[in-house]
Amino acid sequence: MSVVISPSILNCDFGHFADELARISTADYVHVDVMDNHFVPNLALGLPLVEAAVHASPVPVDAHLMIEDPDRWAPVYAEAGCASVTFHAEAASAPLRLAREIRAQVGLALRPATGVEPYVDILGEFDMILVMTVEPGFGGQSFIESMMPKVSRTRKAIRDAGLDVWVQVDGGVSRSTIEKAAQAGANNFVAGSAVYRAEDAAAEVEALRQLAAPHVH
Repeated sequence: MSVVISPSILNCDFGHFADELARISTADYVHVDVMDNHFVPNLALGLPLVEAAVHASPVPVDAHLMIEDPDRWAPVYAEAGCASVTFHAEAASAPLRLAREIRAQVGLALRPATGVEPYVDILGEFDMILVMTVEPGFGGQSFIESMMPKVSRTRKAIRDAGLDVWVQVDGGVSRSTIEKAAQAGANNFVAGSAVYRAEDAAAEVEALRQLAAPHVH
């Protein structure tokens, strides 16, 4: 299993959007956080900006929907050209049905207080499980290390089922935390502040990749 680095644009300079996307051309995906000020207490990055990212990004778009009613809206983001669409377990009324309706790579996101156990039997419906390592809503938060056992349980459940499903972590991922996440079983890493506050974003992407690589199998 390969290391996947997905920088979040939440902390980029939107006044120079195309240039900011170009800075991460060595990444695997660009992670776009969509927030509706209902599911999370923040409003950010709706469908028009996601469509702009799809057209301007040198790498595929990974949309993380922190919104109410993903049953209605998640397929729209796939239709807009997102290569990957992740919705929250806590917000979906029918996660299995929704996973089958999304015509893209599909992810299931879990807030810190949400366990993976209720979803073990349907892991095969997803391409990725996102274990939030902060409470979703704002960038720049500190990594919650106590989520690492959940990452490990998620990876074990995937392996026990003989599945090829990525485990993504999002929140506080940096040089000081990425190895812990990789050791726990993650292989897909969303890093926002760490990449976009670096002087050389491409070099930071590569540094993160090199730190995680020895621990991802």
